[in-house]
Amino acid sequence: MLIMYAIKRELKLNNKEKSFMKGCAGFSRFVYNHGLSLLKATWDIAEISGSDSKRLDAIKKVFTNITKKQTEYLWTNKYSSRIYQNAFRDLKKAFSRWRDPKIKADLPRFKKKKHNCSFTVDSSNGKVLVKEGKKIKIPTLGSFRLKEGIPYNCVSQTFTISREAGKWYVSFAISACQIPEMKHSQKRVGIDLGIKTFATLSDGNILEAPSSLKKAKTKLEKMQWRNRNKVLGNRRSEILASKNAVKYYQKLRKKHKRITNIREDFLQKTTTLLAKTYQHILIEDLNIKGMMANHKLSNALSSLGLYRFRELLSYKQECFGFLLTIVDRWFPSSKTCSVCGNIQDMPLIERVYHCQNCGQVMDRDLNASINLEGWMNNADGLSVNACGQEGAVSLGGSRN
Repeated sequence: MLIMYAIKRELKLNNKEKSFMKGCAGFSRFVYNHGLSLLKATWDIAEISGSDSKRLDAIKKVFTNITKKQTEYLWTNKYSSRIYQNAFRDLKKAFSRWRDPKIKADLPRFKKKKHNCSFTVDSSNGKVLVKEGKKIKIPTLGSFRLKEGIPYNCVSQTFTISREAGKWYVSFAISACQIPEMKHSQKRVGIDLGIKTFATLSDGNILEAPSSLKKAKTKLEKMQWRNRNKVLGNRRSEILASKNAVKYYQKLRKKHKRITNIREDFLQKTTTLLAKTYQHILIEDLNIKGMMANHKLSNALSSLGLYRFRELLSYKQECFGFLLTIVDRWFPSSKTCSVCGNIQDMPLIERVYHCQNCGQVMDRDLNASINLEGWMNNADGLSVNACGQEGAVSLGGSRN
């Protein structure tokens, strides 16, 4: 079975190439905002009818045949036509998501220069060969150097170039056939996710969040506090940002990018280790959105990436051939004694479970993970096997 994989590599650009990439991203942003403004303007005209898709197609024709030929817009001709073609395509997808009641997306907004720059190009002649090595040929743009080489030859059609914290990246999707790895030393494990300890396993193992993540967040908070009185600029009040404020924003982006990289690296390595070790993994269907409403816990929850942990486990099933079960959200794993089954109240401040029925004393998180491991003996959960086929329906739990 073919699976779609994404490859993302950092580009090694000189100053001239960086300026060219900025121009391409600016062209894409201009076309996106131009189409969005014209589409909103036509909503008030009763004579113009049709769906958003048809209106955008008409706007694209006007842009190609009239707008680009005007004197003030001749600068658009030095960039690839595939850039504005994909910009209109992205705008069309954004409105389609907004119209879809199941997705509940927000109304598309205008792009700003200070946001992360990105644009997409594709090959109009179908898929192209991407050769292994530290060079990549992007359709309609040219050849560029890479910081990390591509390990093998592959084919792709669409390429997205983005800028994050001052660095440029290229990403593209490929189709590949993954052979599942069946190397599991243990059968079943329950995982209780938390804040004080990232994950507690039912076999007694503990997974701690990396200390570098906390250090990086501390440095970020200190830098924000030291620059609390800077004139950062306000567009509504027509206050321009100072030059030091611009430098501060650049440093701020790098700090946030470092935190993101540390968290992603930790989650990727942790989920891969669990996928290779256990045959059956049971985790709780946490209400992350509801937990984030607590202002005392929101900062710690957002830095850990608990939902990303579940997301990574979900898609790695096909690669490693294990079974993932999402336990019912309302299952009282922390309140139930793992020995006698007694249920009692457990405030969050209490870190040790002391059973009032049998007298069992155990760490709160370990007790919850043991209950999660034995949940399949008493209830039917939502299981997803290595082929992505769902099993029984969870008792109130959301489908993964």
